[in-house]
Amino acid sequence: MTDISFRPRRSVLYMPSSNERALEKAKTIPADGLILDLEDAVAPEAKSQARENAVAAVASGEYGAKELAIRINGADTEWHADDLRAAAAVGPDAILVPKVNSPEAVQRLVEAIESAGAPAKTRLWAMIESPYAILHAEEIAAASERLTVLVLGTNDLVKELYVDHVPGRTNLVTSLQLAVLAARATGKVLLDGVYNNVKDLDGFAAEVRQGVEFGFDGKTLIHPAQVEPANTGFAPSAEAVEDAQGLIETWESSTGGVVTYNGRMVESLHVESARRTLAIAAAIATLG
Repeated sequence: MTDISFRPRRSVLYMPSSNERALEKAKTIPADGLILDLEDAVAPEAKSQARENAVAAVASGEYGAKELAIRINGADTEWHADDLRAAAAVGPDAILVPKVNSPEAVQRLVEAIESAGAPAKTRLWAMIESPYAILHAEEIAAASERLTVLVLGTNDLVKELYVDHVPGRTNLVTSLQLAVLAARATGKVLLDGVYNNVKDLDGFAAEVRQGVEFGFDGKTLIHPAQVEPANTGFAPSAEAVEDAQGLIETWESSTGGVVTYNGRMVESLHVESARRTLAIAAAIATLG
């Protein structure tokens, strides 16, 4: 049965932790979550300062209901161990690790996070961004209960597949579907990759619609202008909420036999989906 408990992750915005002004501005951006980035968005000479800034941001308690994740540098870098220890010590909602390619890597990361003293609330998020990781996504997702979110790294995936970014992502459809299947088979959350052209809001909106249709839970973002379209796109519409309420009321008032609502036959699976829609809408409403 589907778990209808829900934490909104419609919009999860990368913020370069080397940029203190950006971190300050992020407090007012209505994203559901923030990824305080120590990796791609930070130059090598700024890594140490970025780490300090991310730790201070989490410790400040000034980001309200936003979910805070720290993206550390990969296990094959000189900064990884220090990043992991610092992130674990401050206890964000999650530690996001790039280029996770195997269940063994997940297990090593969980052991390291726990050895570093991370509180129980600090979850592991894993980036799936290689052909190998896509083909083993279910095994990766199932490797630990502490791993709760998969983040699709579409830029790296495009690079490793030797293809280009194209409208509609037709060259990534198989990878997107395999990622969704892995997440749903293991009960994990799945976040779609970023959209690189921050000026093309129509193209971004189209990619949000595709992500919703494929079954993603939300989208990672690189610019504040992308937050509102993602929040709208990954939220149930007013019509969907009304329909879900009516379907549940019809089901609960039935006395047996065949149940229909607006001409549609209703079964328990439809009721479960309707309850999930209402749970999502209620969780989003709590964000204000």
